[in-house]
Amino acid sequence: MLRTIYLSIIAIFLSASCTEDGSDVSPIGNDTSELYFPPLTGSTWETVPPDSLGWNTDKIPDLISFLEESNTRAFLVLKDGKIAIEHYAGKTLIGFDFNKNSNWYWASAGKTLTSFLVGIAQEDGYLDISKPSSDYLGTGWTSLTVEQETNIKVLNQLTMTSGLDDASNADCTDPECLEYLAEPGERWAYHNAPYTLLDGVIEGATGEDFDTYFEDKIADKIGMIGFWEYVGSNHVYFSDARSMARYGLMVLNNGKWQTETEEITLLGDENYLEAMVNTSQNLNPSYGYLWWLNGKGAFQLPGLQLTFNEDLCPDAPEDMFAAMGKNGQLLDIVPSENLIVIRMGELPSDDFVPTTFQNDIWEKLNDVIGVE
Repeated sequence: MLRTIYLSIIAIFLSASCTEDGSDVSPIGNDTSELYFPPLTGSTWETVPPDSLGWNTDKIPDLISFLEESNTRAFLVLKDGKIAIEHYAGKTLIGFDFNKNSNWYWASAGKTLTSFLVGIAQEDGYLDISKPSSDYLGTGWTSLTVEQETNIKVLNQLTMTSGLDDASNADCTDPECLEYLAEPGERWAYHNAPYTLLDGVIEGATGEDFDTYFEDKIADKIGMIGFWEYVGSNHVYFSDARSMARYGLMVLNNGKWQTETEEITLLGDENYLEAMVNTSQNLNPSYGYLWWLNGKGAFQLPGLQLTFNEDLCPDAPEDMFAAMGKNGQLLDIVPSENLIVIRMGELPSDDFVPTTFQNDIWEKLNDVIGVE
């Protein structure tokens, strides 16, 4: 009960949370040799009947009813890259019936796009995440002293450990809004402003516009269709659900995309890939580089300096890692099963927040998959 109360308090802050020997094993820990990849263009995407996977299809209507009752717009389940479940409901942001081509906001799930792009920029030789953020943003990007500001590294922005005060205006990126609270690395706090300024880090390092660099390095290479838009101070990504699925599939495949003729490596730095989806600091074990992690036995959440001593999503597989955003935008990746689960939609209800709702989805999905 106490956990539920705390989760309800912090809901608003989650805004824009086995391999075989000899197989192709990834730094993420999965066998990727049997993954399917859809063509870069067009609407072709192979499906797999759920009953051929041994799933309980009699439970799928219950899952769909639950999703529709909780304001879901898009829901996809991919197994080995193929679509096993795909469902759309409700209306778009401009009032049309929602379908596979409809755009929706990623909210904070889009933080993982930035995390991946930082890894690319580092691999390209433009930046080093262990260096001060001021190397790329210039001095005076905060209201701190020069020494205090220099202590903040790009890594701190990736791991929510900047030490900047998140209490007053968590979204404001103006220097006067960014005040000292703690030494970098000594406090975990979900703070949108330092994250948003990673755009500036990438632009300062590469000399390119963030949106253009993203399109060139990620979206165009895997066939994503979407766009970035400023919503207040937040830089938010919008796309259709299948584009989110493409991104998840590429991450599942260790930063690589397979076409009919070639393998395209978007990010080949295995150390970065592994660090990105594993515990990144000793304060919140369930947080990587802007990715949420399951199975770590403890987690912190936005807005509270409290630790909950349980897994982030108890009913999901332990190795799941997730992109999570306001109102229940979810991209869940399960390497051990080559599963990808996507949900886009409105706030499920006044009683739900993304973490508890995510677990409710997995309870229903486990009934389908046959997990006890």
